[in-house]
Amino acid sequence: MAGIYIHIPFCKQACFYCDFHFSTSLKKKEDMIFALVKEIEIRRNELNNDVIETIYFGGGTPTVLNISEIQQLIDAVYKNHKVVENPEITLEANPDDLSEEKIIELSKSPINRLSIGIQSFFEKDLKLMNRAHNSDEAKKCLSIATRYFKNISVDLIYGVPDCTSEEWKQNIQTALSFGIPHISSYALTVEPKTALETLIAKGKIKNVDDEKAQEQFNILINELHKAHFIHYETSNFGKEGFFSKNNSSYWLGKSYLGIGPSAHSFDGKQRSWNVRNNAKYIKSIQENKLPIEREVLSVSDRYNEYIMTGLRTIWGVSLEKIKNDFGLSYVEYLENQSKKHIKQELLYIENQVLKTTQKGKFLSDGVSSDLFILN
Repeated sequence: MAGIYIHIPFCKQACFYCDFHFSTSLKKKEDMIFALVKEIEIRRNELNNDVIETIYFGGGTPTVLNISEIQQLIDAVYKNHKVVENPEITLEANPDDLSEEKIIELSKSPINRLSIGIQSFFEKDLKLMNRAHNSDEAKKCLSIATRYFKNISVDLIYGVPDCTSEEWKQNIQTALSFGIPHISSYALTVEPKTALETLIAKGKIKNVDDEKAQEQFNILINELHKAHFIHYETSNFGKEGFFSKNNSSYWLGKSYLGIGPSAHSFDGKQRSWNVRNNAKYIKSIQENKLPIEREVLSVSDRYNEYIMTGLRTIWGVSLEKIKNDFGLSYVEYLENQSKKHIKQELLYIENQVLKTTQKGKFLSDGVSSDLFILN
């Protein structure tokens, strides 16, 4: 099984924290749609006839597309790939784009999962992040969307300057009040060359506080545990039967094809990525050339990737898999490197599977890097 990710590189306005590739100009939208369709056609043989079980529209803001444009891209996938009978088809969306009319249209399309970028229900947080929607729009869109879609995920951001832990708890409870079955939640991170980095440097916005972020992460875990959500990946929580199949495939090392400018692909042994420029991407595809760079992963690279993704999930890192895929020396290295983290109660081994403790979950990326083999 494999997945297809389609990157829609357009947004109405730029969020201060975002470092994803996008443009706020829609002038090339029509050319972009044709290029995306053509890339799907050009690369139809790259997944070795794997059956597609997920299609994911990310961005950017995919809801800048109308229904016919979304359908055009879905049709291109079906025309060029084998697709399971009931694929998970996810559309990322912003509340300001989700009018009742748009939600009804989407519910009649093949889209069967919405991932809605709420981020916060507090006006001050939304303004600090330069989000295009307000709190009322967030609540209104959820009240409507839950009438037409069962499978909805909400994005929330913690560690926002001046957002108290009590307010953060209110954010979680507000999301839960709509009966949402999946929540993705991330710490506000200051990425290089973003507006947020500049505003913090100028003293216009307070810097993020790692201790507060960790406190709010623990609140998130506790509140969602009480609401019977399963913490199946560091940043993702779902009710039984509502885990993201698309994201789970990344963490479990399945193949996926990334379509569009800046999109990444992976086939188990090779990683590739498209040029991060709309004009160059469109021009190249029009000339029947793939604007792509490829990297063949070494054995150590594949080991490191498995460690990084495995420790973020409830499935952990299988010592048996390490032995079978990489050899006994890798198992011995991993066990040796893990000792201090086990002693610090950040990791534990259960049934020959290495996992993070609750204390270690927030620090999983740092712990993983200490287990890597450096080439």
